[in-house]
Amino acid sequence: MDAASKKAYVIAIVLQVIYTGFSVLSKAALDNGMSIFVFNFYRQATGSLILLPLALLFQRKNVTSMPLMLLLKLFLCALFGNTLSLNVYNVSLKLTSATLVAAAGNAVPAVTLCMALLLRMEVVNLRSSSGIAKVSGAALCLAGVLVMAFYAGPGLSPVSRHRAFAVHAPGSGAHSSTSKEAWIVGTFLMVINNMAWSLSAVWQARILKEFPNRMLVAVSLCVFSALQSLVVAAVAERDFSRWKQRLDVSLVAIAYNGFVVTGVSYYLQAWCVEMKGPVFCAAWLPLYSVFTMFCSSFFLGEIVHLGSILGAILLIGGLYSVLWGKSKESEFASCSDMNRIDGAQDEQEHNKPDADEDAKSEAAGGQV
Repeated sequence: MDAASKKAYVIAIVLQVIYTGFSVLSKAALDNGMSIFVFNFYRQATGSLILLPLALLFQRKNVTSMPLMLLLKLFLCALFGNTLSLNVYNVSLKLTSATLVAAAGNAVPAVTLCMALLLRMEVVNLRSSSGIAKVSGAALCLAGVLVMAFYAGPGLSPVSRHRAFAVHAPGSGAHSSTSKEAWIVGTFLMVINNMAWSLSAVWQARILKEFPNRMLVAVSLCVFSALQSLVVAAVAERDFSRWKQRLDVSLVAIAYNGFVVTGVSYYLQAWCVEMKGPVFCAAWLPLYSVFTMFCSSFFLGEIVHLGSILGAILLIGGLYSVLWGKSKESEFASCSDMNRIDGAQDEQEHNKPDADEDAKSEAAGGQV
């Protein structure tokens, strides 16, 4: 294994640690009484303050070349993939637990597959092992979500009964304090979050083919989402006291999401995808679930239930089934391309002797 490959493995693990901090700190901020919609606005605004100056510094010439229709597409993509997705994510996080939302994130590849099928960007051949694996993976993800929503089971004692983050909001905390109805609603809101994010991911792939500038696309999505989140928060939270920030875990969560998640993880993920591809990055998502389960139990005192563990196992199994099917299709496509190239080379080699004999005959005729 060369140095670049080792670096890619380390970065993939670091990314899962960053995502774990994102889930745990966000849950702590929301349990501490932070407004869901205000929190999302502050997060997107902080990310915009980081990315926008960089875009103006390094991509100033390309900014003026962005057509109006492209900006409209980016605005709508940000509306679904950032504003709607993140607000629904925060509501789900508030109603359930950091463990559940982390586990439910493993369903994103399966949901993306379904969205790509509906948009005719993906084809599934049920007569092939890869097609069967992708459909089976989607079914396992659906089963995992249903198990997590409707079956709780016995609870496991938290790793630490003393929370690292003090919670002042009444009724916040572990799964035991969450009603069954709220838990079910939060679980299916997470499915809606996955659908919105997957739809925007497929749409974003089309936008990048039209305008292949990752940095400007990412900055535009973040800035548009900040403006949209401001409107949503202004309508939802008219009490100005809910906008004030205290020196507590809420401020830490906003700074972490803005600087570390939006700033650092975007660069690391882009580098990792460029080096190893998107399948390699997605394959590490289960590690994020395990880290979040442990950290939410240790720092937040969450009680992890057997249903969440069983659902997470089904989701992880579905994730790897979809990824295996995609990798098999990629191998088959590459082999087909190689066979075409080899066939063309064989045809050239087959015709070459005839050309040589014709050349010799012409030379002999010239000598006579």
